Amino acid sequence: MLQAESRSFASLRMTNIVVIPRSGALLRMTRLFAIAIGLALMASCSEPADPNTFVMIIESSPTNLDPRVGLDAQSERIDELIFDALLTRDEHLNVQPGLAMRWEVADPRTYVFHLRPGVEFHDGRPLTSRDVKWTFDSLLSGKIRSTKAATYRPVDRIDTPNDLTVIFKLKEPFSTLPWNLSEGVIGIVPYGSGDELTRRPIGSGPFQFVSAEQDKEVVLERNKNYWGAKARLPRVRFMVVPDTTTRALELRKGSADAAINALTADMVQALLQDGNLEVQRGPGTVLMYMAFNLRDPILKDVRVRQALACAINRQPMIEYLWRGLARPASSILPTQSWAYYGDKPRFSYDPARARDLLDAAGYPVKNGTRFHLTMKTSTDETTRLLAAVLQQQLREVGIALDIRSFEFATFFADVTGGMFQMYSLRWIGGNEDPDIFEYVYHSAKFAPKGANRGFYASPRVDTIIDQARAETDPAVRKALYGQLQQILAEEVPSINLWYLDTVLVHAKRVKNAQVSPSGNYNFLKTAELVSDGFAGSPQ
Repeated sequence: MLQAESRSFASLRMTNIVVIPRSGALLRMTRLFAIAIGLALMASCSEPADPNTFVMIIESSPTNLDPRVGLDAQSERIDELIFDALLTRDEHLNVQPGLAMRWEVADPRTYVFHLRPGVEFHDGRPLTSRDVKWTFDSLLSGKIRSTKAATYRPVDRIDTPNDLTVIFKLKEPFSTLPWNLSEGVIGIVPYGSGDELTRRPIGSGPFQFVSAEQDKEVVLERNKNYWGAKARLPRVRFMVVPDTTTRALELRKGSADAAINALTADMVQALLQDGNLEVQRGPGTVLMYMAFNLRDPILKDVRVRQALACAINRQPMIEYLWRGLARPASSILPTQSWAYYGDKPRFSYDPARARDLLDAAGYPVKNGTRFHLTMKTSTDETTRLLAAVLQQQLREVGIALDIRSFEFATFFADVTGGMFQMYSLRWIGGNEDPDIFEYVYHSAKFAPKGANRGFYASPRVDTIIDQARAETDPAVRKALYGQLQQILAEEVPSINLWYLDTVLVHAKRVKNAQVSPSGNYNFLKTAELVSDGFAGSPQ
């Protein structure tokens, strides 16, 4: 991992006011906020740590731990620990064996997977091809209602000639099927599982479910009978801490062991000074973006969306709000992706161009304002600060931005229901494969069928996506995805802001935490707790 920078709260000086114009009040407020955190951290007292429980801070409760249903980051990340998938991914985002030891493509419409023998669910039932078939049939038949069902639309049927063989028969070529069977997308559930899995998830993964209390915690324990490398942590408690300041305090006191991508950059800098904590940092794939509702009478005009892109100055936000812990983004795909295309139109920061576009769109300035827009956010501190800076930057071109903050569950329900003008969220993991284009931008994927929550519709884009998903030649697929990224950059259905670095802050008693660029919780599969120089052994 890259070494974290060592700037402290003292580096917040009034000279920073020139970085983000006319934001003195905001900067002074943020500086005082940061100093208050620093004083609180220094005044806090340490608490004894449970030698057998790893306490992991999460921002909110998972919405649904059924891997066929849960879409939010907490649900998908915890599901990866409870449930195994047919395939896994390596550090280069290539699919690798998981529950399936091997697979072959008999023809473009036939994929054959060979399962590992001897795998058991947490309740002792053997995991067989019948369970794999049920996992997907329950989605495709509508027994389980989930937007994930749309992902497997090309699947015609699933055959199970024996307990260890699964054959996916497709209606059409579907080159991204292996990716959509891998960890982070969906795990395998026991045959017959229905809605009760939400309350009592049973998987075959390295950790098994113990309990959950909404807005408080989720508790897992090590699966002692796991078929693969056994986890070294006896027990993991995911502690829900919505408030960012409190997260830092819990780490400082020793009442929590780790938090990943859950602290502001200023807090990370402050915690670097704590001798009982360590910070691991590296380039990440998590994308922060801003999306528009294209059914809105103002935002349906591409010139308005282009103007918004020109009005946003990313760099000072990256340098000031994120303290350099992010990189500018120009695609929904991370730069590590084989399909990433860098040579495309960009609407860089240019307020004069933004004003010209808004004038051309028929929105002259009247009494200092062209029009009002409303941006919905969660109560996350960094997101609210981002919205405040956007509010200031858009004011420079005559747009009045109103901010509405909600608890995450309410906010996410509004987003998935299309009840917004603008919002900002993060793509966590799902953007690592180019199949994300179909899920987010295809007109057949309006919510709830997919994540096209802004109702973007382009016949040309639909055609390219369909061609790329059916194509098996990697070179042809890459060219198609490059063309697609050029179109999206021009039409601006959303604005890709930046890729966030993966930042794990953990207690020094935590060892062997192998953090991935996606920022998931898989490091818990290898992490261990050390006490007096000795690490525990899996039993």
